Amino acid sequence: MTMHSNHPYHLVDFSPWPLTGAIGTMTLVTGLVKWFHNFNFNLLILGYMITLLTMFQWWRDICREGTHQGKHTILVSKGLRWGMILFIISEVFFFISFFWAFFHSSLSPNIEIGSIWPPTNIIPFNPFQIPLLNTIILITSGITVTWAHHALMENNHSQTSQSLFLTICLGIYFTILQAYEYYEAPFTISDSIYGSTFFMATGFHGLHVIIGTIFLLICLIRHTKNHFSMSHHFGFEAAAWYWHFVDVVWLFLYISIYWWGN
Repeated sequence: MTMHSNHPYHLVDFSPWPLTGAIGTMTLVTGLVKWFHNFNFNLLILGYMITLLTMFQWWRDICREGTHQGKHTILVSKGLRWGMILFIISEVFFFISFFWAFFHSSLSPNIEIGSIWPPTNIIPFNPFQIPLLNTIILITSGITVTWAHHALMENNHSQTSQSLFLTICLGIYFTILQAYEYYEAPFTISDSIYGSTFFMATGFHGLHVIIGTIFLLICLIRHTKNHFSMSHHFGFEAAAWYWHFVDVVWLFLYISIYWWGN
């Protein structure tokens, strides 16, 4: 029997995915600790598998609700927008903590690190090599994702696909270059406060780039399945907002840690 509601809100159905997501996260973190101490990957891989399966099935259900079941009404979409805005604000404060640690240590370096910044025996990266190239890549990706948004609003299916694909390629290229930079790094995360703040800030940003790339890849797959229309495409808008946030954070990282911090 079909149930009709007399309100515009979406009362979600019972779902196992919050529980399996919590179990997957707990297994993942426990496996990470086990890997650090015993160099054993088994629990870590199990945690990844549970988390990835939960992500796939939870996203599948949300796509069904918004695309095929019509549960994402105008009011529900407004709530989703505010939820994404508040999530990005929380992410801003997450990165503020890293910038706070960096400037606290760099503006007044203590005697243990030689009273200078960068600390004694630390050889920082040249900001005009890979970091500058990565900056150009992310700025370009911001342009291509904006191009995709405008093409989607104009109902241009092919240009939306092309620009989204370009954005994903640029995100992957950025990740490859950052991995190469880490591999060639002349210091490690254990090399004084410089190594700690550098790898924590840039590492978490790199993780956000990977998450944003996956987000955009899901949007590209949904776009090829005609899930988005000119007026109903919040899933893509959320991905674009997130990607612009990642771009802006990188600009602050580049200016402060790579360039000014040198």
